[in-house]
Amino acid sequence: MAVLTSLFFMWGFMTVMNDVLVPHLKRVFALDYSVGLLVQSFFFGAYFTGSVLYYWMSRRQGDPIQRIGYKRGLIAGLVLSAVGSLLFVPATFLEVYGFYLFAIFVLGLGFTLLQIAANPFVAIIGPPEGASSRLNLAQAFNSLGTTLAPLIGGALIFELLEGDDALRYPYLVFGLMLILQAVWVHFTALPEPAHRGTDARSNAWRHPHLRWGMLAIFCYVGAEVAIGSLIINYLGLADVLGLTESGAKHYLSLYWGGAMTGRFLGAFALASNRGPQWRMVSMALIAIAMCVLLFALNASARFNFAHFWPMAVLIGANMAAFMIAGRDPSRVLGLFALVAAGLLAITIGSHGAWALWSVIAIGLFNSIMWSNIFTLAIDGLGDDTSQGSSLLVMMIAGGALIPLLQGGIIDVMGRADRLALGFHWSFALPLLCYLYLAWYGFKGSRHARA
Repeated sequence: MAVLTSLFFMWGFMTVMNDVLVPHLKRVFALDYSVGLLVQSFFFGAYFTGSVLYYWMSRRQGDPIQRIGYKRGLIAGLVLSAVGSLLFVPATFLEVYGFYLFAIFVLGLGFTLLQIAANPFVAIIGPPEGASSRLNLAQAFNSLGTTLAPLIGGALIFELLEGDDALRYPYLVFGLMLILQAVWVHFTALPEPAHRGTDARSNAWRHPHLRWGMLAIFCYVGAEVAIGSLIINYLGLADVLGLTESGAKHYLSLYWGGAMTGRFLGAFALASNRGPQWRMVSMALIAIAMCVLLFALNASARFNFAHFWPMAVLIGANMAAFMIAGRDPSRVLGLFALVAAGLLAITIGSHGAWALWSVIAIGLFNSIMWSNIFTLAIDGLGDDTSQGSSLLVMMIAGGALIPLLQGGIIDVMGRADRLALGFHWSFALPLLCYLYLAWYGFKGSRHARA
């Protein structure tokens, strides 16, 4: 778990670096919102392309992960990710937007293989009833990476480095770190889950709850990425806060920090081997620790407790929602999706501090969605698990399409002096996504267990 959580941390960090890349490249190349958000389209489009190839290979020649093992699959994903990161170095010399998109695409292909191997690995190496808890714990470290990325990446790109150096040296270091992780995995003994063979005729597509789960992953990733990609620009609007990019990065960090907090809380809330009193005390301690951590990470002369206290209140509300929902992953998913939809309705119709905290709070309720959708969708798949995982990872393509569509809504509705109007109403698109997730949690995830 220690090795696996380090991988979750790294790909979380690198994924949210895209949220910093979008405003940076938009400014450097003078791009429209829809063109600037091609960064997300190429990155998450790589997930779709890589997963389609994986599924095609598994149908023709048997599941690749079942043949080569989870460990080799992880190493291959890390090496390919390192290549994508290192491609940023020549991109800074060429200064062509298209080459940056190519580098991002290769990076996404590497993370595709990592996700296909790591997510089901965490779910199946222990008792099935604890799968959601384990995956929430691993995803919490993924969210630690997404929380640190806006702060570290924002400081490097917007403040400490200038020109081409702002991307050249950070991504060179990221590539070397990914190579070191591949070496660490190589020299670590990892248990390979038992399986019955590599039957090329197996077909995960035959499971209805998996098919509905694929659409759920599409909606969840698309909504989460679209919101995160636009927060910096959204908070720069005059009718919200009118913040600079450097100031807005703190609130982007809180958005992803909320997801981290909710996942740590979810790891304890969904634990199946502990009593209710132990879970309540543990969650309270986690909530306090997360408040201290998030405030410490963002503490600065211009970001103090007066800016932060609503986040502490929202973390308390998130903990209360876990207590109300109980330990059923499907019920937790449905309730959290409904809350996220309500928060987006407030975002659409409000301004100032209400608009700020309603959009930031969505991160808290996004927290357990990936883990719960994933474990609900692969539940009962048996030797179809890796193939089912590839189908779910394929639908991370939602992160490629939904941000692009939302950027298009902003460009169309926000022309001339109506930018704020277009921005607010564009959030109706992720709102529809969360309504589907509520349906999947309450009904679509049900299936007959053997």
